[in-house]
Amino acid sequence: MDSGVTAFMILSTSLVMLMTPGLAFFYGGLAGKRNILGIMMQTFVSLGITTILWIAMGYSLCFSGGEGGIIGNLDLAFLKNVAFDDMYSGNGKFPTYIFVAYQMMFAIITPALITGAFVNRITFKSYLIFLVIWQLFVYYPFVHMIWGGGILAEWGILDFAGGIVVHTTAGFAALASVIYVGKRRDSQSPPNSIPLVAIGTGLLWFGWYGFNAGSELDTDANTTLAFLNTDVAASFAAITWLIVEWVQTGKPKFVGLLTGAVAGLATITPAAGFVPLWAAIIIGISSGLVCYFAVRLKNKWGWDDALDVWGVHGIGGALGTIMLGVFASEIVGPQSGLFEGNSNFFFKETISVIIAAAYAFGFTYLMLALINFITPVKVSEAHELLGLDESLHGEKAYDHGAL
Repeated sequence: MDSGVTAFMILSTSLVMLMTPGLAFFYGGLAGKRNILGIMMQTFVSLGITTILWIAMGYSLCFSGGEGGIIGNLDLAFLKNVAFDDMYSGNGKFPTYIFVAYQMMFAIITPALITGAFVNRITFKSYLIFLVIWQLFVYYPFVHMIWGGGILAEWGILDFAGGIVVHTTAGFAALASVIYVGKRRDSQSPPNSIPLVAIGTGLLWFGWYGFNAGSELDTDANTTLAFLNTDVAASFAAITWLIVEWVQTGKPKFVGLLTGAVAGLATITPAAGFVPLWAAIIIGISSGLVCYFAVRLKNKWGWDDALDVWGVHGIGGALGTIMLGVFASEIVGPQSGLFEGNSNFFFKETISVIIAAAYAFGFTYLMLALINFITPVKVSEAHELLGLDESLHGEKAYDHGAL
């Protein structure tokens, strides 16, 4: 066992775990004041439900058997036959248990990303069913196909830290959810706490270093490359979004700056350890531009994606995967991209992200329709107007009578 790499993976796992509370703060600040706890509850509950599901079957379905296939098997259900001192087979430098925990943190935050799209419109009971089924039929198959030795891995598809597996699937599932549940009755609800959004962004940005640099699963030069690429892309995207929105609206918006940073983080994710630093700059600028105008397009088309999950994560993840196909370099990674003359890899990455987006969208829409036969998916008009904090959870974020 390499104690340095083991310590690094424990730290990276902890950083990715911190992203889920960070997401709760980010979404909680953007939500209306009557729905703060509802959206934060949906995020935090994934820490519990997903952990149970991951230990019971998720890890096994993703990383056991199924070579060249779509899904694994249940040979490692409840981590049977995995001893606490077994070494991770990928490089033998740290215990398998840390790999289990690290991948579990990805599984926790991915479905939680979707919740920002349908804030104050989904019943909690239907969300719990959604949380389980979506992972079983969308998240786990894509983890296995790309990171678990499945069919996309055999095709040569690369995804460093989750452009396809996390952001594209979650973003297009969010779009399907928005179209299925329809618009909010009060679609002009402003953010209740921009400082809370800033705290959430800070935690997400900080945690993303574990998300991306940790995905190297080692401590080497590519780890530092992924770390720096992550910060550079986020920074360039944040300033690009700020400038574009300033030109469009006449005012520099703090929420725009924060949203641009998250868009840059999502976009660099699939490419972080596979592209040189100069490409991360281009990816960051492109993210700020493309994701900003994707959100504008969403508003023009009347899609009530309340917290811009599709425009930031869906489009960001897809854009980053396609740009990986352009800028991948054999100098820093295992594959060259279109810029170095490899059009085959570019087309593979592009097709794979289209498949992921289409499947996540189609399955999510169908799944919500089926869940609606079991329990109502959309809250009643009375509950929506009252706010989900009080109507579903019997709590309020703020006691207005207190000093």
